[in-house]
Amino acid sequence: MAEKIVSPGVFTNEIDQSFLPAAVGDLGAAIVGPTVKGPVLIPTVISSYSEYVNVFGELIESGSSKYQYLTSHTAKEYLRQGGPCTVVRVADSDAAKATAIVPSGSSTTALFTLEALGDGPQFNNFVGTGSNFGTDGLLPPRATSATNNHFISGSFGGRADNFRWEVSQRNLNKGTFTLLIRQGDDVISKKQVLETHSNISFDPQSPNYILKRIGDTATTITVEGGQAFIRSDGTYPNRSRFVRVSSLPESTKTPTYLDTNGAVTTAYATNTTSLFPVVGSGSFGGAFGTALQTSGEADPGSGQTAGSTGNEQADHPWKFYDSIASVNSQGVDLNTSLAAGTSGYPVQTSAVGGGYRTAINILQNKDEYNFNLLFLPGIIDANAWTAHNAIIADAIQLCEDRGDCFLVLDNTSKTDTVATAKTQTETRNSSYAATYYPWVQIMDQSLGTYRYVPPSVVMAGVYHFNDTIGQPWFAPAGLNRGGIDSAVQAYRKLTQSNRDDLYDSNCNPIATFPGQGVTVFGQKTTQKKASALDRVNVRRLLINIKKFVAMSSRSLVFEQNTSDLRNQFLNIVNPYLEQVQSNAGLNAFRVVMDATNNTPETIDRNELIGQIFLQPSRTAEFIVLDFIVQPTGAAFPE
Repeated sequence: MAEKIVSPGVFTNEIDQSFLPAAVGDLGAAIVGPTVKGPVLIPTVISSYSEYVNVFGELIESGSSKYQYLTSHTAKEYLRQGGPCTVVRVADSDAAKATAIVPSGSSTTALFTLEALGDGPQFNNFVGTGSNFGTDGLLPPRATSATNNHFISGSFGGRADNFRWEVSQRNLNKGTFTLLIRQGDDVISKKQVLETHSNISFDPQSPNYILKRIGDTATTITVEGGQAFIRSDGTYPNRSRFVRVSSLPESTKTPTYLDTNGAVTTAYATNTTSLFPVVGSGSFGGAFGTALQTSGEADPGSGQTAGSTGNEQADHPWKFYDSIASVNSQGVDLNTSLAAGTSGYPVQTSAVGGGYRTAINILQNKDEYNFNLLFLPGIIDANAWTAHNAIIADAIQLCEDRGDCFLVLDNTSKTDTVATAKTQTETRNSSYAATYYPWVQIMDQSLGTYRYVPPSVVMAGVYHFNDTIGQPWFAPAGLNRGGIDSAVQAYRKLTQSNRDDLYDSNCNPIATFPGQGVTVFGQKTTQKKASALDRVNVRRLLINIKKFVAMSSRSLVFEQNTSDLRNQFLNIVNPYLEQVQSNAGLNAFRVVMDATNNTPETIDRNELIGQIFLQPSRTAEFIVLDFIVQPTGAAFPE
């Protein structure tokens, strides 16, 4: 509009109210459980299964057999439809990590220490004795004299997930050297170099300073007021994908190694050899395992002692698949002590491989971690399995408190009956959780064998397929969107009577139909009260709408509380709900944000009040057809 109107005329003005904020992006699921390797208790976003294998591994050996964690199976089912998903590895976050001391060229004095970023037995970060880590067949024995079946990289060879370090060259005139990080199972003649760090310097003023090039940041789990969070400690971010510098003595640093003419300064000229590591192969100091360490398993190849103490995630014997026990799931010791907290989410203080409750505690932070589904494969909410029950209770509480995610839980072992499934489902009462029965057999493509897995493993794929071809407010059930194409068979083929019994107790049956395969045939939540929220599709509709409104309205906080602000809100929410309605999520809706609910008193309290009335679309779960037989000559009604 013209700033000043003097003479008569027609003046036009544009008011654009067509702004549509972006819909909530693909948030994906959160999968919590043990993995072969990867960051412990650090929620990590994964976009594909190949990325999952790269970060968290896939196969693990126990004796002469190979297995997969249920976490891997679940991630594979979910990621078949694409990403993203958030994976949280449970294990002991305080386990001693594998380290390697790099000595100087003239002695065994440590110049600096490297520490593996990953955790797991394949990183050589534990050695043990007795029943936990003795001759239990965790990994192939490295030598007949070894007391622990634990493979350390060295003369006997390592594993693909082990690391070796190598100093491939050094330049004493420049004060630099090249550090290689090699794969643990390579050989000198065929090196598998994972990273090359060239021209590394000990001069803090150099852009090639070792801490700047590799990094020294460590992550720890900290608890304040009962809330766990991830803290990063260190000066320089980790630029290496595999290691960090965990120790760099002050005496190692070489400030102003070169003068202004590029020559070695007098202070260093007579002692350059001892200031830098000598050129040597990975077996020089052992691989990760630790050279010069006094505990652990001797490395005959290097003449040093290698290994480190500290427990990792397995408490043998591992309880895979249908061997899952009351306090041991896939080697994870669930019977751990808890710290008292005020948030209602206990934190495990001694997680010999546990950490489920700590992981759930960390995921409480909805501002940092976005997901809409939660899976805990391997945790069974069975009768009298107190440790499992406590983890499921925490997970349900998490979903209810966040209000933006939904739990798919397991509550039966493989051989449990329909009656057991009914009884155990009835112990829960939440619209933020659903459970399924029975277990399902799938093909383990990586090992060429068949495995029976808990329902939540395959349900991860069903839910994601439903959201990909439909909408979150569609039912993840039925022949169109509930087919489990990865299933070979269900452990129990249910009759109509079985399905009636299960559904009456809010346990969703997995049915088998001849010629149509294994199919999810129910979509109830565990809520006992009969309402719209006792259906999965309605609960997930509310989750989706609440997430969108909350995220879209965040930009309105601290703006002037006027009618213009209220109109901004309406212009955001109304078009989105119209879109949901056009996609069969709502029958009708109404949004009220005006002077009726934003009185002067409300505005004076710095509040903006809105009301959103929704009529969710219901699914047709019971199709009743009357077949009426009439005599010849009867007239059919119009």
